[in-house]
Amino acid sequence: MLLSNKNAVIYGAGGSIGGAVARAFAAEGATVFLTGPHRASLQIVADDILGAGGKAEISELDALDKGAVDAHLGMMVQKAGSVDISFNAVGLKDTQSIPLTEMVLDDFLRPVSIAMQTQFLTATAAGRAMMKQGAGVILSITATPGGIGYPLVGGFGPACCAIESFSRDLASELGIYGVRVVNIRSGGSPDTRIFREALESEPQIGAGFLQKLEDDTMLKKLPLMADIANTAVFLASDKAGRITGNTVDVTCGTTAALNYKMQVIPFV
Repeated sequence: MLLSNKNAVIYGAGGSIGGAVARAFAAEGATVFLTGPHRASLQIVADDILGAGGKAEISELDALDKGAVDAHLGMMVQKAGSVDISFNAVGLKDTQSIPLTEMVLDDFLRPVSIAMQTQFLTATAAGRAMMKQGAGVILSITATPGGIGYPLVGGFGPACCAIESFSRDLASELGIYGVRVVNIRSGGSPDTRIFREALESEPQIGAGFLQKLEDDTMLKKLPLMADIANTAVFLASDKAGRITGNTVDVTCGTTAALNYKMQVIPFV
């Protein structure tokens, strides 16, 4: 297994992507320490992992609280002996579908502020522990607006850009200690809770929006949560031991080019 004997902390583990990555880490042999503000959602993920024979522990945690983050990580290192992987999938509470010219300042700033606060606190805490160990991997996640101009995403786009920039800068500082820092850019997974709920509440509008996103990709499909989780597993493993300071694009090509004009031509 790719992550045998690794200890991984997941922030926002009760969410769709955080939970998917936690399950994938555990399936590859890691002991996962699940954190988030709601014990009930964490317990669901933990039960899945334990039921499959994996190892998981849960802790209610506010990843915007420095004292809580530092105390939890200290407990984890004391108990497990190391923190080998840190992955932050904390939600940004962003407001979208409103033009920037009509958005209020608080709604614009909220996701940027949350992103920078939680990424800084969790990644630097992990970085300090990993520097002493001489090894470790710090992962984060963004979305398509991190790599291309995207309308009506409010402060979410700038937040993604800020996370990617922070990831690069941290990688440049921690590399000499054997610590890797990598970001994953997703194209939006249709099997996440937010997409499922949108399709259920407004099937026609949701289906049309989903089709538009798929049309924009080169592969004419969107990455599923499993695709993101598998990428995270690879990046956290020794097989990606020379990858750092990068954003790995898993948008099915959307941030390289908008391919809505390309259609399959049947072969005769």
